[in-house]
Amino acid sequence: MDKLAVLIPCYNEGQTIKKVVLDVRKAIKEIPNSQIYVYDNNSTDNTAEEALSGGAIVRYEHQQGKGNVIRRMFREIDAECYVMIDGDDTYPAEEIPKMAKYVLEQKYDMVVGDRLSSSYFEENKRPFHGIGNKLVRGSINFFFKNDIRDIMTGYRAFSLEFVKTYPVLSKGFEIETEMSIFAIVNNLAMKNHIIEYRDRPEGSESKLDTFSDGFKVLKLIATLYRNYKPLPFYGWLAALLSVISILFFIPRVLVPYHLTGKVLNMPTLIVCGLMILAAIMSLYSGLILDAIQRKERREYEFRLQQVNQRKQK
Repeated sequence: MDKLAVLIPCYNEGQTIKKVVLDVRKAIKEIPNSQIYVYDNNSTDNTAEEALSGGAIVRYEHQQGKGNVIRRMFREIDAECYVMIDGDDTYPAEEIPKMAKYVLEQKYDMVVGDRLSSSYFEENKRPFHGIGNKLVRGSINFFFKNDIRDIMTGYRAFSLEFVKTYPVLSKGFEIETEMSIFAIVNNLAMKNHIIEYRDRPEGSESKLDTFSDGFKVLKLIATLYRNYKPLPFYGWLAALLSVISILFFIPRVLVPYHLTGKVLNMPTLIVCGLMILAAIMSLYSGLILDAIQRKERREYEFRLQQVNQRKQK
């Protein structure tokens, strides 16, 4: 088992990957038993060759998508601490020892390389990326009640417990959002670590599509909120259905009935009744799913114990 494994997912980063590998190697030279792994995701340039020339261990993932690459990395590599960094030379490699120290000595499960509290908005030249980052961060911190300052950053450190118990479900760039919410929901120890950010060098292009990938991230947030917090989700839906039903029922059914003694809008009465039934079903669905989610959290704690026992051996 490695003491430290630096993970670099790559797709067409031939222009920058060698520099990144060399910078990482310089940064971790004082950490014994550390390795650099570059996972090439069907690059059509010389990414793999450049990574090898820099001294990295190069492996391959043929299913396209960053989420698929991270799934492969987490399955194949055993280490006490993992640091994930992008191969585009936008993150400072010299911060790796500090981030690893939080995991190895202070027992944090995830350390987030926070770009948004430093130079991100001055350096990033891609339109709407800053707005998108703020929107995603605000949505997660509102719905899941946390203070992660940079949800979309690709610079993170992880504990063995996190890596070996985290089920990677996302295929693409929404993976960072998924792992952030997973850590929040399971009450894992997290640390924001402010880093300096520099934009990509000229000629290097981002693989992230602002609008399509941004939509996927927002959709994922809504899906995970429903899955991880079913009682609030279905409770609010039940409340909305009840309010709509009452707003139609009182003026169109109850008031005319009080004045005339007759139900003058039978279709409205039927629809309002169906909406109340739907609200009741929604509430009970939330209660049932909430009980299942609580059971899942208890089982997750048992999985953490098993990984800890494996680590001690």
